[in-house]
Amino acid sequence: MAHTKQSKRTGTNASLRRALRREVPSTVGILADEQDFTRMRRYRTFAFDDYTAYLRQAEQLLKTLSAQQLHTSVALFDPEEFAEYCAEAGIDADAPAGRSRFTAELAGRGANVPYTGQPLGNLLPQLIDKTVRQATWEYATLLLADLGMCADCGQDIGRSAFDRASSTLMRLLEAAGPGEHHLVCSVPGPDEQLLAVLHAQGGTSSSARIDAGEGAEFVTVLAAGIALESTGGLVLRTSAPDTADRVHGWRLHQGRLEPLTAGEVFSAYCTDATTGDPLSPEPGVEYCAGFPVATDDPDSHH
Repeated sequence: MAHTKQSKRTGTNASLRRALRREVPSTVGILADEQDFTRMRRYRTFAFDDYTAYLRQAEQLLKTLSAQQLHTSVALFDPEEFAEYCAEAGIDADAPAGRSRFTAELAGRGANVPYTGQPLGNLLPQLIDKTVRQATWEYATLLLADLGMCADCGQDIGRSAFDRASSTLMRLLEAAGPGEHHLVCSVPGPDEQLLAVLHAQGGTSSSARIDAGEGAEFVTVLAAGIALESTGGLVLRTSAPDTADRVHGWRLHQGRLEPLTAGEVFSAYCTDATTGDPLSPEPGVEYCAGFPVATDDPDSHH
């Protein structure tokens, strides 16, 4: 009888542990390409010698975790960042525990994608895109934070530029009217090119639906261009039922958006950015001049 009670108690405890395990999230760090994979092969405890086999096993692990009803996400594992992390933290890089600890750090940063059963070939591009977007946002945020206070007016330059960028975005969407809007902002930073993409739906600034994360990234990049008074550009493409897509464009000049002509928009869209060769215009697309976009403080310069 005592043995039966002990067995029941053991079974109950195991069941409770399994239930608790389903409430613990899992994150899997994935190497994005063969170059990163080759860098990890220098570690003795890294068990793989073939990238294709590695991806196959990683996908099987994701399926297993998902089958156990665990919330599972995937993060991008950067070998160089991993080595720097281990050196700064004083932990052994050539140990599974070190890789696990680094992956846990990645999970807390937000640059990960939930696994919902999608093929790894589809998930990896999403993950790379999200990681690049977050790195861009963090870099642009640091640029704004380092600008400090304006010597003339005492305002925080980065904060002021962010407010102007937010206002500019809302006025762009309001002037664009109803439809689905796709915006791209490109700004040269001191060390690298900043690029932000935003999708929005709606017609007025008060009704436009914007993903909060995308909106913050876009406004931050635009604010960096405004604050640095750098060159750059912004393109807005609007799609609506039963009408041709409309493409408008602006250049950044001295912290303001200046409308491009229809010809300049056409030239920008129909020229290969790498080779400079002309490209055929898209059918069903109207290349339009940019429209004026007022700001709250048109005379402000920092």
